[in-house]
Amino acid sequence: MPDTSDVPSDIEVIKQRKKDGIEIPLHKDVQARTASTYLEYVKLVHNALPELDYDDIDLSTTFLGHRFSVPLIIDSMTGGTDEATIINGRLGELAQQYGFGMGLGSQRAGLKSEELAATYSVARDNAPGAFLIANIGGAQLAKGLTIEEARKIVKMIGANALVVHLNPLQELVQPEGEPRYRGVLDRISELVKNMDVPVIVKEVGAGISREVAIRLEMAGVSAINVAGAGGTSWAGVEKLRADMMKNKAKARLGEVFWDWGIPTAASLIQVRRAVKLPLIASGGMRNGLEVAKCVVLGASMAAMAYPFLKAAAHSKEALFAFTDSVIAELKSTMFLVGASNVQSLARSRYMLTGALAEEVGRA
Repeated sequence: MPDTSDVPSDIEVIKQRKKDGIEIPLHKDVQARTASTYLEYVKLVHNALPELDYDDIDLSTTFLGHRFSVPLIIDSMTGGTDEATIINGRLGELAQQYGFGMGLGSQRAGLKSEELAATYSVARDNAPGAFLIANIGGAQLAKGLTIEEARKIVKMIGANALVVHLNPLQELVQPEGEPRYRGVLDRISELVKNMDVPVIVKEVGAGISREVAIRLEMAGVSAINVAGAGGTSWAGVEKLRADMMKNKAKARLGEVFWDWGIPTAASLIQVRRAVKLPLIASGGMRNGLEVAKCVVLGASMAAMAYPFLKAAAHSKEALFAFTDSVIAELKSTMFLVGASNVQSLARSRYMLTGALAEEVGRA
């Protein structure tokens, strides 16, 4: 009988992978190298006569039947490790105090044990009134994750919605990855029909194309998060993990596909023109001006991950200070284009330049 005393358990493997998913983005440079969000090619038109007072600007909006104080979601990040308990706790406090939405990291780990489930549910403990989004992976659906397990994931955090994350690139590069996507769309359709909360579908940094968006709309999903390229490269994260495991084949894949994907602004424009669904824009968002640009391009909400992770890992004070800056930047942009509320911001005039204008022109 083989000696398995030194073989790590499933839970230990999951905890290490989740820890890597925090530590590598925080301490290594895994941002896009040559790719960008293309948001730099979106120019808003300055209004020298805004005819409004800064203090009267209203940032509130409604998304999936819930009222938000700001059109901003703390995007899905983490869970399943001790470090995540602290981070999700702080992010939950932020969501509650600021009226944000908040997504949790992939919760399959929480099905393994009560210990791991607590690293996610701490968000609800600290945010009793916030809009929380539960999270499962498309690859796990294809592998056979059941409706009942999906319901447990929603119940784990008292979620208001469920997101299915699509990460085929990450699954390819990840040393333990499961790049098996046959049947995922049918499983998403099954979820839509059987869940008591809205089902959202998101990418994790490579973008959603118009063709995929149309198929998702036909499947009945409630919203799409385009999560385009230009921010954190999860191919890059997994490349560094493969280096640590001395998996040269996976490391090479991660290097080659580091900047793969559809830039955030291009994905958002494509999808907005293709479907009528509410959209969330994420992927490389770093400030309130970029949030405003995404609303102008047709997003109902914007979402950030890495900037919130970085601030939350530092301290609660750093997290709240960063958030105040983002809100001030968004509100200042609205003042400078003469938009008194989010609805008028969405109607603001803009220009597309450079590579984005060329890409949209070819579409």
